[in-house]
Amino acid sequence: MIEKHKIVVLPGDGIGPEVAAWGKRVIQAIGESYGHVFEFEEQLIGHAAIEATGNPLPEETLEACCAADAILLGAVGHPKYDNDPTAKVRPEQGLLKLRKSLGLYANLRPIRIFDELVQASSLKPEVLQGVDILFFRELTGGLYFGPSERKENGNVAVSTMIYSKDEVRRIAIKAFESAKNRRKVLHSVDKANVLEASRLWREVIQELAPQYPEVQVHHMYVDNAAMQLIKCPAQFDVVVTENMFGDILTDEASQIAGSLGMLPSASVGDGVGLYEPVHGSAPDIAGQGLANPLATILSTALMLDIAFGLKRESQAVIDAVDRVLKYGYRTADIADENTPAGKRVGTDAIGQKVINEIELAVSIA
Repeated sequence: MIEKHKIVVLPGDGIGPEVAAWGKRVIQAIGESYGHVFEFEEQLIGHAAIEATGNPLPEETLEACCAADAILLGAVGHPKYDNDPTAKVRPEQGLLKLRKSLGLYANLRPIRIFDELVQASSLKPEVLQGVDILFFRELTGGLYFGPSERKENGNVAVSTMIYSKDEVRRIAIKAFESAKNRRKVLHSVDKANVLEASRLWREVIQELAPQYPEVQVHHMYVDNAAMQLIKCPAQFDVVVTENMFGDILTDEASQIAGSLGMLPSASVGDGVGLYEPVHGSAPDIAGQGLANPLATILSTALMLDIAFGLKRESQAVIDAVDRVLKYGYRTADIADENTPAGKRVGTDAIGQKVINEIELAVSIA
């Protein structure tokens, strides 16, 4: 009997529905090409959910996600909330609640550059040689989830960074385990010279390090890490860091890959995982067919590998993206002045080309 894999798709807001649709189609193409059965269910999240139900994460959505084998997310966010700090209900609350409810404490963000996109990066080609970084961003603690309040008639705001040793230990173990199977180098990024929470973070890393004698451990302050990512990114292999630092550093690292539109991610814990592009909802280009779906498509490669153990199929998706880029096709965010007009394509065109490459590779195998 062929095993069925249930995937909940959360299109979300802005360009989310456009890119999520191509992620779904790629998974369907993999299923048809390799003999797997994937079942899909769409649910609301973010601004779209607020508009429909008043809740950024309806109970129906959460229940469906809990019962799924994997979750594919487009993006959440809407401009109406950006300049209204007083809004009590916000799209991002839905995503934060989903992460917390599912125990998704580890966000994996691979940073690699396809050879064909070296010129799309803002860094010099020689700086990019050998860059292959895997970030482990802690996802359910820190400033994002610590107590926040206004005091003194609203004139003072307080947000608290809170971590327990157990919270740090569980993501650190995942990072160590990954590092020992890669280049055996782990950078732990903190701000231990200033923050007590960072000193606890460093203490846990030091306690775990003797259990992984093959892994070289480097402690680095976050401000130095931000500089080193641009100066010499190839020195990094696996990076583990707390929630806020990880959010900022991985967006910075998008310039290594050429665009946020190229960065996939996986949020995992001990159960169902969430797979999504790193980029936001980009409302300024929503509905125009300009969005780059490759980060979402590459997120499906992570899903196939991590959620379903389909490493061959995962690599097939990555290879298909690689070939499409080799042939010179570019969406607006990764095109440059040397990209011919005929190679500048939109969301649907580049998504279909990836599917064509998947199907062609299977047909000639």
